[in-house]
Amino acid sequence: MKLRTDLLAKLTPAMILEGVVMNTHRYKPEPRLSKTGVGSLSSASTAERAKEDALSTAIIRNLIRRSGTNGKKRVTKR
Repeated sequence: MKLRTDLLAKLTPAMILEGVVMNTHRYKPEPRLSKTGVGSLSSASTAERAKEDALSTAIIRNLIRRSGTNGKKRVTKR
């Protein structure tokens, strides 16, 4: 599958936020006395991975529908 960089222009902050909010409950903050400054992300269940996959597929389909094309048009030289 090719990376559809032409769809990135149509990506909205709301679409990104939906994926972020879905994973927020997995974030575990760092202990108070630790000095690394980072937390950790717990592993996802199979059901959560299926939801992520469905969301990703829905976003891609929405972007393709909004773009009105199936990719960049090839320019032929004459």
